[in-house]
Amino acid sequence: MRGSKQIALTYDDGPNDPHTLKLLDVLAKHDVRATFFMIGRYVQQRPDIARAVAQAGHVVGNHTFTHALLIFQSAAQTRTQLVDCRKALQDAIGEHSNLFRPPFGGRRPATIRIARELGLQTVMWNVTGYDWNAPPAAVIEKKVVRQMHGGDVVLLHDGGNRALGADRAQTVIATENLIRRYKDLGYEFVTVETAISHQPSAVSL
Repeated sequence: MRGSKQIALTYDDGPNDPHTLKLLDVLAKHDVRATFFMIGRYVQQRPDIARAVAQAGHVVGNHTFTHALLIFQSAAQTRTQLVDCRKALQDAIGEHSNLFRPPFGGRRPATIRIARELGLQTVMWNVTGYDWNAPPAAVIEKKVVRQMHGGDVVLLHDGGNRALGADRAQTVIATENLIRRYKDLGYEFVTVETAISHQPSAVSL
């Protein structure tokens, strides 16, 4: 996928009201499918938003139950984080992808081994919008553009890891700007599942 005309947009830490829903509107407007890595406890609180994401045709993945930094978790704690998130997703949306993204990108060999034992594929990223602290959309866009080479997996956020209600309005605006920019340049937006099928080593462990 590296150097290709494909880009995979990914969003972490949702579901989140109202910005996940606003993001769905932007993606639908441009006929783009994205990948959402959701926190289980927020899925339990807002299963309606999780369902809306799945029903819109986007891929939903596991981002642990509480957004724990797994390098500091025991094997049993790691397994519980992944299993509890999977159950929350199954209860909300039914069948979903086998994709897993470790919070903060924190993982060690044991983390990946446990994920594999649970049938999960660990997915990272190679471009980040640095949007955690909600900078202006132009700043998010500039940081993403600076790292893009084509065939990229872009990390953005539709929620916050500490609480529901994180302000992601600027990420929503940046998303639309990025889609317009790269569609005009002839790029195609794909899900991580499609990206993996083209070049697994580029984005998964």
